Amino acid sequence: MFSKILVALDQASSNHLIFDHAVELAKSNHATLMLLHVLSPFDQDYPTTVYPSVDGIYIGLHEQAMQTYANQWKRYEQQGFEMLRSLQEEARSAGVTTEFTQNLGDPGRAICAVAQTWNADLILLGRRGRKGFSELFLGSVSNYVLHHAPCSVLTIQGQVQPQTPLESSDAVTVHS
Repeated sequence: MFSKILVALDQASSNHLIFDHAVELAKSNHATLMLLHVLSPFDQDYPTTVYPSVDGIYIGLHEQAMQTYANQWKRYEQQGFEMLRSLQEEARSAGVTTEFTQNLGDPGRAICAVAQTWNADLILLGRRGRKGFSELFLGSVSNYVLHHAPCSVLTIQGQVQPQTPLESSDAVTVHS
């Protein structure tokens, strides 16, 4: 049924749940896996450099700040590659042909672009269950992929994010 399954992964704890589903699905369909990690500015671990300033004027050497950022970026990128390599070995040990790629950019767009160029039959990705304001401001990668994917999409529900009191209220009470 499916011969090429794209698995979108991030650094979330639900990664192994998604990965396990992907391996089982690939084994049952004799499919190839493509593991994808997107380096995104929306990631919690995305490198940022805090430039020391006094009254809004940056102090210190620009070269030092750039070197600090470059080191942070290298570690961030390396963590993604190590995760992908480890999962690739695990899938191969289970008898599944697996490759991986790591891209930079907007996760939803990157997932759809890789699915298109790799000719994926299925995209497998997690869903965190964001609602309300957090979905509005942070967006929903799974929602974007569902609406723009060039192939079938299977979402795996991860740990649901706790709702704020405003998001969890079902109705607004009006007092007159």
